[in-house]
Amino acid sequence: MARNTQVAADHNAPPITRILAEYVAGHASRGWSEAVDHEAHRTFLNWLGCAVGAARHEAVEAALAAVQVLQPAPQATILGRAEKVDIANAALLNGITSHTFDFDDTHLKTIIHPAGPVASAVLALAEHTGASGRTVLDALVLGIDVACRLGNTVYPEHYDRGWHITGTTGMLGAAAGCARLLGLDADRTAMALGIAASQPVGLREQFGTMTKPFHPGGAARAGLMAALMAQHGYTASPKAIEAPRGWAQVVSTKYAWNEVTDELGERFEISFNSYKPFACGIVIHPSIDACVQLRERGIAADQVERIELKVHSLVLELTGKKEPADGLSAKFSVYHGCAAGLLFGRAAEEEFADDIVNRPDVVALRRKVVATVDDGIDEASADVTAVLTDGRREHVFIEHAIGSLQRPMSDADLERKFHGLSDGILGAQRTSELLAACWSLGKAADVRGLAALARP
Repeated sequence: MARNTQVAADHNAPPITRILAEYVAGHASRGWSEAVDHEAHRTFLNWLGCAVGAARHEAVEAALAAVQVLQPAPQATILGRAEKVDIANAALLNGITSHTFDFDDTHLKTIIHPAGPVASAVLALAEHTGASGRTVLDALVLGIDVACRLGNTVYPEHYDRGWHITGTTGMLGAAAGCARLLGLDADRTAMALGIAASQPVGLREQFGTMTKPFHPGGAARAGLMAALMAQHGYTASPKAIEAPRGWAQVVSTKYAWNEVTDELGERFEISFNSYKPFACGIVIHPSIDACVQLRERGIAADQVERIELKVHSLVLELTGKKEPADGLSAKFSVYHGCAAGLLFGRAAEEEFADDIVNRPDVVALRRKVVATVDDGIDEASADVTAVLTDGRREHVFIEHAIGSLQRPMSDADLERKFHGLSDGILGAQRTSELLAACWSLGKAADVRGLAALARP
């Protein structure tokens, strides 16, 4: 039976795949400002700390056990662990660990967590080849630029369809970063992007499960393999991103090509990266921030009759789990985030441990949170009122949460976060040495020394 295959398509799209390939292959090393370079160091450091911190999580144990069935060659480090595996599976595992706590970087315009796919692929390959730190940073900046520019091109329609945009752009960013690290010319870089374009990873249905952190890991592995295949002559469509049946037009009804080309090589998306003070979905952060401020005003949980929370509809769409059963699902519960903020004055990984999520006082306070949608409030904001048992009302409005671009985490904040994640895995002294290596990455002749510091 004949099918009607008519769809709205752009048959005159610019050659996006080629434009990006020439950019990745040809842009000058460190061809950006000192501020951009510093942000690249911050991004790498934050990603590495998150990966080390989750190294012993049950999700990582399970993934590593599966990888070891394949008897991988010991080519690259699993961050925070003594074992080594082949570079493709090191990219997979480090991508998983970096996102397991949901504590990693966020490109707020698209909600992409860009370092997970890109840095995980690039560092694994760089450790194997003995690449310099400068080469790694160049690959990181350019790979993240590719992923986030393509994210800008299709967001939010792509995300609204149910794709997890970190994984579905991450394989392209990882392919770009690895192609740059390998020194591929524009022709082979275009093939790497083309191979990667057929491998988008991740559906939002998986949020709150172990498979969510698989998405950046799977994207990292796919992008790395795409670059290696292209290096050895494997081919793909030269229009794999922009063609009517290519990546962008298949995964989204929006494809704003100018988001790729505008100020290409002049504006770098890594400049718009942000870092999480709370280990959960970014849209919960304003609500947690408000509850932390209520606690700082002296409000105690036993004084609270209810917490009235007004948020954008996206907050409840993404994080509306009222009765999370474990830590992974609690990361998608604005109700748990509010309870953690008020009870503990923070929401680090410890506040998302299974025993904390199911503690009676936490559950009781969580059930006092009454959330309503107000789309007059920006998705990056929250309006919170604590109604107390004596009739008083304490109100906090958060326009921009701590950790946002408007209220960024300082370098010292990132170091404290890194120690909190890594000290229990590597020890405080080794963590300090690893931090120093991250800050001086651009000067490292060989990244193998840094990778060695990331093993216990």
